[in-house]
Formats: sequence, C-alpha cells, structure tokens
Amino acid sequence: MHPSFVHDIEERFLRYVRIDTTSCEASSTVPSTEKQLDLQRVLESELREIGASDIRLTPNGYLLATIPKTVTNREVPVVCLLAHVDTVEAFSGTDVVPIIHRNYDGKPIVLPDDPSQVLDPEAIPQLKEKHGDTLFTASGTTLLGGDDKAGVAIIMSLAKHLLAHPEIPHGDVRICFTPDEEIGRGVEHIELEEIAADVAYTLDGGGPGEITYETFSADKALVTIEGVSIHPGTAKDVMVNAINLATRLLDFLPQYARTPETTDGRSGFIHATRIEGNAAKTELAFILRDFERDGLAAHGNALQAACAALQALDPRAKVTCQITPQYRNMRYWLENDMRPVEKAREAVRRIGLEPCSRPARGGTDGSRLTERGLPTPNLFCGMYNVHGPLEWVSLGDMDKAVHVCLELVQLWADA
Repeated sequence: MHPSFVHDIEERFLRYVRIDTTSCEASSTVPSTEKQLDLQRVLESELREIGASDIRLTPNGYLLATIPKTVTNREVPVVCLLAHVDTVEAFSGTDVVPIIHRNYDGKPIVLPDDPSQVLDPEAIPQLKEKHGDTLFTASGTTLLGGDDKAGVAIIMSLAKHLLAHPEIPHGDVRICFTPDEEIGRGVEHIELEEIAADVAYTLDGGGPGEITYETFSADKALVTIEGVSIHPGTAKDVMVNAINLATRLLDFLPQYARTPETTDGRSGFIHATRIEGNAAKTELAFILRDFERDGLAAHGNALQAACAALQALDPRAKVTCQITPQYRNMRYWLENDMRPVEKAREAVRRIGLEPCSRPARGGTDGSRLTERGLPTPNLFCGMYNVHGPLEWVSLGDMDKAVHVCLELVQLWADA
C-alpha cells in the first residue's frame, strides 16, 4: 500500500507560503533579498529535526543537505533534488493568506479579498480535472508562492520519509534549495562540487506526469539612449529627447509577432520588460527567448538592427545595445544522454501516470546546471497560473510528485 504524504505536504506548504521570499532583480547583493534567508533558516532547522546530514547554509544563501545512502555494497549515482525558495517580484508575495479548498466541487472559485479575481474552470481547463481534490489559492491580493514552495514542500516530505525508512534502497540523495531563481541567478553562485551529485532534478513544473527536458534559450538586453538635454524654452533644433527616441525604438520592433502576447508553442519572442529614465537618458530592458540558437540570435539581431536604425534617425543621440547570455535550452545536452529523462518517465509510470513532455516556455535552475555539466530535467509539482493572484496548487499533484521522487531515487539505485 502506497503511503499518503498529503498531511505532511499540506502543513509544510501552508507554513512556507506565509514567509515572504520575493527576490529583487535590481539588487546587487547575494542573495538579492535578505528575506529569502528567513525560509532557508526554517528549512535548515527542519532538516536538522528530521535527521539529515551535511546540512549547510552557504554564505550566498544556498541550503544543502544529504539523505545518506542505504545501498552500501556498490557504487550508486548521487541524485540531487532542487527547488527555489524565492518568488517573483512582478506581483506581491507579502502577507500571503493561503486558502484551502477541500473536495473541490468544480465550480468557479471567488477569491475573497478581491472578488474580481475568479478561478473559472471555463477559462482554466486544468480545474475541470481536479474535482474532489484539495486546492490551495491565495486570497486575491497576492500571489500564492507555489512557484516554487510546492517543490520545496515535496522535497522536504520526501526527505522526512526516506530518513524514517532506511529499508528503502537508494544512494546518497542531495538536497539543494536555491535563492534568486526568478531573477535568473538561481545557480549563479554555487559550484557543481558543492552540489556533489551525478544527476539532478528540479521540482518546478506543472501538471501530473510532466517531465521537462527542453526549455527556452535566453538572453537579456539593455538599450541605453542618451539624448541632448537643454532647457525646453531654448530647445529648438538642439534638444534630443531620449524618451521620444525610446518610443520610436519600440515602434521599430515587431508589434503583432515575436512578442509574448502573440506567440506560443515553439515560437520565441522579444519582450520589453522595463523602461525608465528622462529626456536626457532612457534605458529599456528586454528579454530574448527562443528554443533554438539560431532563433535567439535572430531576435538579438533584430533588436540591434532597430537600435542602428534609431541611431541613424538622429546621429546626435547615442544608442547602445548590450546583449548578455542568460541560459540555454537543456535539450542540447540531455539529448546526448537521455537516461535522466528515461528514469523519470519510468518513475512516473510506476505510480500509474502517463509521462508527458512539452517544451517549457521559460527556464529553470536545471537549464544552467545542465549546460554546466550536471544533467537536470524538471519534474511536475502541481502548480498552475503562477506569478499572479490566480495562482493555485493541487495537493493531489504534490502527493503524486513525492511518489515519483520516491520511485526515482530507487530506480537510480537499481543494480
């Protein structure tokens, strides 16, 4: 008989989401916000309570631990399970009030602190599959934080179970909770030697059975426009307004294609994420995304061409475009050795689900880890509509994810 983890998962998840862990892209500290350590310290204490080994909170805010191996008569690959503790800054993660919806009846869910926020099954098809499940939402004025505290709760529940049941055969299982994933720095300040694993999995995905081994490739870009500043009363034929040029730049870029709101599937995009400044100097931040290297380069070339056209429009201005690599599609490396994916598929099948994979229109810590040499596919953890007030998480899916991880560590220990 399979154990149920729902009680432990629920208690942990509700505890974790109440802790504000918003990261901050503008910050230069590591981690970017001190409050992420509030959750890391709670997790550190809980890992000690359940008997984990090698527990270490690094100066850069990474929490590491080991569940010692129970197979000792042969060499067994070391598996690492990762989740990130931070939440996105695009929507408030402060004073989260989680709401439990037990035995979901399939009807629209009105969030009480903002009744205009409604989870409607007609607009959210996944809800139709959750009749009778227990769901978690926020109250309407904040995000929930399931991304990725669902993953954190899943890993902690698995760790507790493995440590309480040494008869389960597995190798060393490493745990790594990362900060700053939402701002693209999730594994920037940790070495593979610190993780000390042969294969890894992030718990940072959606619906049951989902295994992600293909992500966007990503660059970011910063365009700086320096105009000519002068008193507006004497500006004729002298002033060059950087704000006006910034709006022209946006007009030069695609409006009805190659933007997030006009693409899906395998189509990439150019996305303006921030504009700030004044008439003298204005900055525009962009993210560039595509599944293929050539497509990503084409987006960068399009942005640079638009900047060149803007520069030619008024040579008195100074227009610069700096493109910085962020991460690459993990498929480029995993397709050379699909064992981590195949093991995950087998673990999913063992708990009675059908594995499914689709390209993720985003990135994970696993994108960078895989590129650096640690193969790290992504597993489901039951979170939906993330990064906004209509976020929700399925307790049933989280329970299934623990079972998948339980099978997975045993599969890697098979002789």
